[in-house]
Amino acid sequence: MTETTESVTWLTQEAHDRLKEEFDFLSGEGRAEIVKRIEAAREEGDLKENGGYHAAKDEQGKREARIRQLQQLLDSAQVGEAPKAPAGVVAPGTVVTAKVAGEPMRFLLGSREVAGDGIEVYSEKSPLGSAINGKHKGESATFVAPNGNKVEVEIVDTEPFVS
Repeated sequence: MTETTESVTWLTQEAHDRLKEEFDFLSGEGRAEIVKRIEAAREEGDLKENGGYHAAKDEQGKREARIRQLQQLLDSAQVGEAPKAPAGVVAPGTVVTAKVAGEPMRFLLGSREVAGDGIEVYSEKSPLGSAINGKHKGESATFVAPNGNKVEVEIVDTEPFVS
């Protein structure tokens, strides 16, 4: 089975290890912890009016969703460096400087999981990302925002992302 570049999420070894550690905790010790909280709340009596029980069940749902997200991400991850885009071309793994609706912006086109907290991130599958992926420095594109408005984007510069 050959993976296309579109279905692969490129992760640095550091990002992969961090996500794998989170996955291992949530799917092991974290699951056991939430089950204990649910059982303890269940023993308190009437479940209809038991706020602790409902809060624990909500937390369990959120954790299970995160486990599924991490599993999917790790299953499709390629550890290493993404293929380098030619200079001046927008591609996953590039930091883009652009004018979006006339306002200057700088962001990473790629995965939030890779970037951590240091830079704003847009997925290449987002409306903005889809519109600019493959564009060259100096080119413009338009995308439709969630509110239905058309937004003009001009690519000012690109540079490789360094974590």
